[in-house]
Amino acid sequence: MIATITLNPAIDIRYSLPTLYLDEVNRVSSVDKTAGGKGLNVSRVLSQLGAIVTCTGFLGGKSGEWIAEQLLNSNLTNHFVKIKGETRFCLAVKSKEGHTEILEQGPEILENEREEFLKNFDTILDSNNYIVASGSLPNGVESDLYRHLIEKTNLRGKYFLLDSSGQSLAHSIKGKPFLIKPNKEEFCKLIGLDEISLEDMIKYAQDICQKGIEYVLLSLGKEGALLISKNKILQAIIPTLTAVNQVGSGDSMLAGFTFAHSKGYSIEEVFKWSCACGMSNAATEQTGSIELSQVQYYFNLIKVRQLAGG
Repeated sequence: MIATITLNPAIDIRYSLPTLYLDEVNRVSSVDKTAGGKGLNVSRVLSQLGAIVTCTGFLGGKSGEWIAEQLLNSNLTNHFVKIKGETRFCLAVKSKEGHTEILEQGPEILENEREEFLKNFDTILDSNNYIVASGSLPNGVESDLYRHLIEKTNLRGKYFLLDSSGQSLAHSIKGKPFLIKPNKEEFCKLIGLDEISLEDMIKYAQDICQKGIEYVLLSLGKEGALLISKNKILQAIIPTLTAVNQVGSGDSMLAGFTFAHSKGYSIEEVFKWSCACGMSNAATEQTGSIELSQVQYYFNLIKVRQLAGG
């Protein structure tokens, strides 16, 4: 079984309109409202793939109640810790000018709420072999919390997969997660560079793997992806795609990787599943959603090339 962690979830609202006019009234042409946060995107895709998924993190207020209802509708098991604060809203505006996001910071987590989450996590570890943690940390939570959870998971001989960025990612690497999944921008920030070549990405990723991380999954948008370990480097060449909604594609990649790895597929197949799920999300209007027939179609088109390793 698979558990996901979303420490700072949100109600994601996406407004679509033909043109965005500043300092004027704008009337939207469509509204999409989802239970958001990167971990919940991962959860939905895993469920659509057929996995049994337990979700945890922090939920509070009326917003939290709405998200809890959505989890039930999506056949996701709710193990969120109820908090005093109100779960945040995040707003995205899509127009011909581009994609603009306005993100609330989220509630402050109290010490007793954090302690309850840690007890809850120990229970979740009893019955789940894969832990997938995604997204930002809320206020009131230390920046090395993910590292603490990774170390707990490793002691139990289970898999911890992480999609985070900034300081929390840097701290987490010291805990030796099974996999990290940065995009190119996040990876550049991690190693302190503004721009990076493919060769240097591979070099720095292998340096990270030498510290005890099994895989670095680098998502590169239309350029495909890299999957790097100490002894093997794989590159995914993906077909051209007309994207409808790219938000959540990285989360869908992580879901695809976790699902396929849990099924015991070869690492090349796992990599293709990951990329195919990311592509299906990009071709789907709803954030954090795939179509199985589409995933299979893209899976057959993706080419995996081995750049190095046995």
